[in-house]
Amino acid sequence: MVRDAPGGAPLAQGLRAPLTPGQARWLLSLAGRDAVAAAATLDLSPSRRLRAAEALRAAYGAEHGPLALEQALLRQRAAAKHPRGEELWWTGPALEQASSWVVAAHRARRFAAPALDLCCSVGGDLLELPSGSVGVDLDEARLLLARANAAVLERDCALACADVTTLSLPATADVFVDPARREGRRRVFDPRAYAPPLETVLDWRHRVRSLGVKVAPGIDYALLPADLEVELVSLRGDVKEAVLWAGTARRGHRRSATLLPSGEQLVDVAVPVPPVRPPGPWLLEPDGAVVRAHLVEQVVALVGGWLVDGTIAYVCAPERVPTPYGKWFEVLEVLPFGLKALRERLRSYDAGPLVVKKRGTAVEPDVLRSQLRLTGSREVTVVLTRAAGRQVAMIVRPDPPGAGGEQGD
Repeated sequence: MVRDAPGGAPLAQGLRAPLTPGQARWLLSLAGRDAVAAAATLDLSPSRRLRAAEALRAAYGAEHGPLALEQALLRQRAAAKHPRGEELWWTGPALEQASSWVVAAHRARRFAAPALDLCCSVGGDLLELPSGSVGVDLDEARLLLARANAAVLERDCALACADVTTLSLPATADVFVDPARREGRRRVFDPRAYAPPLETVLDWRHRVRSLGVKVAPGIDYALLPADLEVELVSLRGDVKEAVLWAGTARRGHRRSATLLPSGEQLVDVAVPVPPVRPPGPWLLEPDGAVVRAHLVEQVVALVGGWLVDGTIAYVCAPERVPTPYGKWFEVLEVLPFGLKALRERLRSYDAGPLVVKKRGTAVEPDVLRSQLRLTGSREVTVVLTRAAGRQVAMIVRPDPPGAGGEQGD
């Protein structure tokens, strides 16, 4: 059930958006739904898309044909983010910024009671929050799509059209915010340019019971207030986002890394300063969330290892210790980096396709592959990094997936 939030204004036009309210209403009409369904039956591959566009324009007009085509294309892309993405309604910017369903569901578990989703867009996060949550946005077109998405997923929520910076937030409120970080198709990296600005959003933590804020994972954590938890989230090894937690939603630590779908979490417990030694028989590449959360030292302690360089996030150990927090490689050879020596050694492995991993070096993988001119039949992995300040190349063998606790599906 979807309703207007108590005391909230009825849906009214807000900020200008790529999709207008009138266009959203047409998409959600019987005629619009039929047009989107028809578009989905066409061959929308890049080589055939022009023909599909022409057919839809002829059938539904110069305005509505392109809308149907865009929605069908967005739904194709959305299937990678949401298990029912092909049934939901999207705008291009909303889909670009939307969290994967697994990530949104994980994040929603921090809220035990109905929450306020400020800047709720088309409802990707709102519809995973506890039943009865309220979504607020200034974009009427997106709110119309959010209402339709709630109906598809049979979720009980309320929607209101309002400027979130003018709201009076109750002291008992649990609040989630995903401030806009895009201008058209361009990403915004400066937190001061978020809409609303991050500084404004973080000030709300003094007025509410709990606050969660989704931000880009590359944010400078040193500039954030000390009373926040910074959670880095990765999904199957791909870093997705950072979330700032305050109030009762914070779990008592400053930094955490969460690996999905398993839910394994590493936190900033105190550990000894890791030793720095030459590469050993096993190399661990920590998960990106662990690296972004500055928790590599904690992984070193867990596996009884060391760093190959004090400034590089590669861990070595005398033996392979099962861990979900990274991927192991068996180190076959270590040699000083040099094209001639590396080419000779790789040819001895019958190397052809070359997987290049690197940290702490300016070498470009594609350039290196071209320079090495390998013609063998085996895929070989090489790690380029620094060891004790010197450039080295490690020829390694990846551990089989799932062989000892690494992230799996």
